[in-house]
Amino acid sequence: MRWIMIDRFLDLKKGEYAKAIKNVTMGEDHIHDQYPSYPIMPNTLIIEAMAQTGGILAGKSLDFKRQVFLAKLEKVTFYAMVCPGDQLILDAWIDDLREEGGRFTARAMVGDTLVADASIMFVCLKNPNGSSTHRKNGDEFIFGRELLSVLNLDLNS
Repeated sequence: MRWIMIDRFLDLKKGEYAKAIKNVTMGEDHIHDQYPSYPIMPNTLIIEAMAQTGGILAGKSLDFKRQVFLAKLEKVTFYAMVCPGDQLILDAWIDDLREEGGRFTARAMVGDTLVADASIMFVCLKNPNGSSTHRKNGDEFIFGRELLSVLNLDLNS
């Protein structure tokens, strides 16, 4: 995991729904990469933000006993650009959840403007030794309980 695309969770209902925010700032390196004279958040990172929101929802719904990985983007549509100063509101709804994987629907909004929506499939792998985090060769990062507390996610609900 190179970038964490979520700043904070606003709501999370286990097995159902999650709402998170991402504050887009000029201080992020990727903002300047796509069009140096016109800074925007790349669409791939908007997808990543939606996937992280849904992935944490799926992980929480499975009590973090499985690692959640994006498997397939079934459908993604972009409607508007996201610029520095925007606050991206990320919503994710579980459509299908099983121990081996599932599907969620996600959307990204800036204010009342729909930026993107997606149908995303994920796979779940059993965590080694039942742990909530996993590192492989020091370079793989999966969301764990420690990170979720930083994101203001109530782990007890």
